[in-house]
Amino acid sequence: MNHERISIIGSGTMGHSIALSISLAGLDVKVWGNNQGDLERGKNGFLEKLEVLCRYNVITQEEAEKIKGRVVFTDVLEQCLQEATFIIEAIPETLALKQEWFQKLDHYCGPETILASNTSGLSPSDIALHTHYPERTVVTHFWNPAHLIPLVEIVRGKHTSDQTVERALALLKKINKKPIVVQKEILGAIGNRLQYALFREAQHILEQGAATMEDIDAAVRYSIGRRLAVTGPFLSADMGGLDVFESISSYLFPDLSASQTSLSAMNHCVEEGRYGQKNGAGFYEWNESFSKKMNDERERELIEWVKKDLKQLS
Repeated sequence: MNHERISIIGSGTMGHSIALSISLAGLDVKVWGNNQGDLERGKNGFLEKLEVLCRYNVITQEEAEKIKGRVVFTDVLEQCLQEATFIIEAIPETLALKQEWFQKLDHYCGPETILASNTSGLSPSDIALHTHYPERTVVTHFWNPAHLIPLVEIVRGKHTSDQTVERALALLKKINKKPIVVQKEILGAIGNRLQYALFREAQHILEQGAATMEDIDAAVRYSIGRRLAVTGPFLSADMGGLDVFESISSYLFPDLSASQTSLSAMNHCVEEGRYGQKNGAGFYEWNESFSKKMNDERERELIEWVKKDLKQLS
């Protein structure tokens, strides 16, 4: 299909950010929200992110006005789905809820319409369990913030067709993403498996008293965090020498954490209701100034990468 007509189910954090990615690339998109309150929050989030892109000179104010015109927010489902050929679901991460929605979408949409879920870990086969056309269901996992992170993980279900994967790849490349294909369902796909392996070892190092959490964070930020932006784990190993990596692996792997659960520092935080930035305290204390500082810093860094990517495209 040469030109997909895209709709998004869900106007929350991921939904409106995915819509911004699509509209930035010059495509039209419709976004459905559950009610007027959800829609207003989604619109406000969209406009705030757009304003930040203007402030950092990623786009001009004139371009921002055109981008706004490409997005329609609605709480009328029929308006959102009408003529859609590619639907991205971005609703809460609950399997039963997603199954209910995919059954509804499967009934409403013709069999040629792609039904994609933004789930970060649920099985596409399970999501499509009650549909008549499971071959058109696929996961397209955008990373948060979706308008700044280029990776999208395409995850095949047991019945996902090659044509569905090809159409997802074509659309994601068209909106300037860096899609990868996960050829079979595995928990957490690729990104989260790697992220949580690192997080487990970070907890293990803290538990042993080998370093403070600040120094563990610094070790990642100022070494592998910078290098891995250019070379992933296999490229890094090749460049460092596989003989060296094999030698280090032989004595280091047995000493790495193999814990099957989160470790004590993490558990204590959760037990005490310290959930992180969302409620003011986690491993760190998240007062208003610290929260603003870290969010601004992360946004600035990601925007610099966006600028570099755009230069490569031009």
